[in-house]
Amino acid sequence: MSSLRTHTDPGPRPFPVTPRLAVALSIGIAAVIAWLALDAPLAKLVPGEGGLRVVRAFFAAALHPALEYESPVPEGTPHILAQALAAARRTVVFAAAGMSVALLLGIVLGFFSTTAWWSGDLAGGTSPLRRAYARSLGPTIWTAARASIVVMRSVHELLWAVLFLAAFGLNTTGAVAAIAIPYGGTLAKIFSEMIEESPRDAAHALRAAGAGPLQVFVFGLVPRAGPDLAAYSFYRFECAVRSAAVLGFFGFPTLGYAIAQSFENLHYAEVWTYLYALILLVVLLELWSGALRRRFVA
Repeated sequence: MSSLRTHTDPGPRPFPVTPRLAVALSIGIAAVIAWLALDAPLAKLVPGEGGLRVVRAFFAAALHPALEYESPVPEGTPHILAQALAAARRTVVFAAAGMSVALLLGIVLGFFSTTAWWSGDLAGGTSPLRRAYARSLGPTIWTAARASIVVMRSVHELLWAVLFLAAFGLNTTGAVAAIAIPYGGTLAKIFSEMIEESPRDAAHALRAAGAGPLQVFVFGLVPRAGPDLAAYSFYRFECAVRSAAVLGFFGFPTLGYAIAQSFENLHYAEVWTYLYALILLVVLLELWSGALRRRFVA
């Protein structure tokens, strides 16, 4: 008598929910919930007749940006192209000043917010003083540095600009500080993470050769993370240029100030002249920093 075999049909396999798909679905659900909670129907995105006229006039001016002022200006006023060039130069100056301070803050806080210089094998040392340092002072400094970074990054540069504008009035120091503080916090966070994740082979070799913690950090860790640190710094400088332009809407003499003044007077062709100057400035900086990034990372 032959034996009968039963084959169980497993049925269709369930659709696999990968971690990435789960994150995407969660973001989508959160977006729908937020949209419903804010009561923001799509119908409100359709402008009225007056709004449509403004939109059409604004984008029509993009085809013929102003090469002359659209209204009479006092005698001796620089040509609009010279004005745009001067505003672009001031925008770069504000960004460079803010980034120079931000880099200093990022390097100092980035150093103190890493654990490589006070814990683990890289710190080295078995003396009671170093053990006590690693158990108490190191974690305290690390916690204070991380807390400072969180505070600096939590407030946007525009809010810092409003605060300094109210406290000190319209001066360049407030604009530079408004860029330097949040950018310094961001640089410190990214710098510390890049150093923590950098290859440790050279650092371990220096440690084995008897180098101290600071020497291991400076000569073993930083050079390995150096290309990424430089590349990210150039990227943040591009962001600082855009932030400096936006600060012009608060009255600082950057490209944003020229854009705001022209827009308030409904001189849309002038607005596009300054917008094209800003776009050209960002493109040139991207080409320049891209070439430098490739040179550093290569």
